[in-house]
Amino acid sequence: MNVNLINEKFQEKFGSQGELFTSPGRVNLIGEHTDYNGGFVFPGAIDKGMVAEIKLNGTDKVRAYSVDLEDYAEFGLNEEDAPEASWARYIFGVCREIQKRGGKIAGFDTAFSGDVPLGAGMSSSAALESTFANALNELFSLGIDRFELARIGQSTEHNYCGVKCGIMDQFASIFGKAGHLMRLDCRSMEFEYFPFDPEKHGYKVVLLDSVVKHELVGSPYNDRRASCERVAAVLGQEFLRGATMEQLDTVKDKISEEDYKRARYVIGEEQRVLDVCEALKRDDYETVGKRMYETHWGMSRDYEVSCEELDFLATVAQECGVTGSRIMGGGFGGCTINLVKAELYDSFIATAKSRFAEKYGHEPKVYAVVISDGARRL
Repeated sequence: MNVNLINEKFQEKFGSQGELFTSPGRVNLIGEHTDYNGGFVFPGAIDKGMVAEIKLNGTDKVRAYSVDLEDYAEFGLNEEDAPEASWARYIFGVCREIQKRGGKIAGFDTAFSGDVPLGAGMSSSAALESTFANALNELFSLGIDRFELARIGQSTEHNYCGVKCGIMDQFASIFGKAGHLMRLDCRSMEFEYFPFDPEKHGYKVVLLDSVVKHELVGSPYNDRRASCERVAAVLGQEFLRGATMEQLDTVKDKISEEDYKRARYVIGEEQRVLDVCEALKRDDYETVGKRMYETHWGMSRDYEVSCEELDFLATVAQECGVTGSRIMGGGFGGCTINLVKAELYDSFIATAKSRFAEKYGHEPKVYAVVISDGARRL
C-alpha cells in the first residue's frame, strides 16, 4: 500500500496532514452459505486492505478524495445530502449509521486508497466501511464497541449500498488478528480465535482469481436461501443450524429434490467448519485440505453455485497434489482459495496459469495471502 501517495494527495487536496487508519479485506477458509442458516463461518483478515488519511475540518461537510479512482466528492451529514458516487456512499453511510446510534460527528477531510483486489471476493467494501467506522469512533471519542462498528458497516451496505449482506466481512475486518482465523457463530455472535500459521508447517495460502463473474438470471442467492428456509420449517426449526443428515432423510419425501440437495450441502458444511477447527488444534493441515475439497464439490454439485472455470481450477489443484482447494465466496465466479505445500507452490501456479489460459484465453490472477490484524490506527 502506497502510504506516501496518500500523504501526497491529502497534502495536495487539503493543504495539511491528517492521521492514518487502516482496515483489511478478508478470506474465509471454510463455512460458505452457512451465515444465513445460523451456522458458523471461519474467516481471517488479510494483509491487503484500505488506508485512509483523515483530519477533522471544523465544518459540517465531508470532503473525500479516492486516490485510486482519482475522484472527489463533498457532502453534508444529513440524509438528504447522500452523494451520487457509489464509492462516496460507503463513507456517507458509515457517518449516517453512527449518527443513528447517537454518535455526534462533524465534517472531515479524507484521502484513501486500497490494495484489496476488487471483485475477487476479499471484501474491499467491508475494508472501506471498517476503516471509517473505526477512525470516526476514535477521532470523535464515541466509545462504540467493536461489534457495533461491524454492524455499522453491515447497515451501511443494507441501507446505502443496496446489498443485504451478512456480518462476516465487517466482523473479520474489525476483529482480525495476525496468525489467527476466527470461528464466528452467526446465531449467537460468539467467536473464538484459532491459530493458523500455514508457513510454519510448510504450507502457503494462495487465491486464484478466475476473473470471471457470471450474471445469472433471477436471484440465485435468494432462491437458495428460500430452499434452506423451507427445509428448516419442515424440520420445525428457525434455521438449518443443528439439523442432522438423519433428520433430513426422515423428511426427504416431504421436500423437493432441489431443496434436499441444498440442505444436504449446508448440514455438511456446518460439520466441516467444526472438523477444520479441531484439525487446526492438532496442526493437521491434511484434514483441513480434504474438507476444503468436500466444500468445493458440495457447492458445485449440491448447492450449484460454482461454474465451469472454478471447477476447472479445483480439478487442476487436485491433479497438482494441492492439499486443499475450493471456491471462496458466494460462487458463480470469483476465485478459489488454495492450501499448497511450499515445495509444490511454484509448479502449481505455473501449471494453473498455463492450463487455464489455454482453455479460457486468459490467465487467472494470483494473490498470496497472509493472515493479519484488523482495523487499527497506523
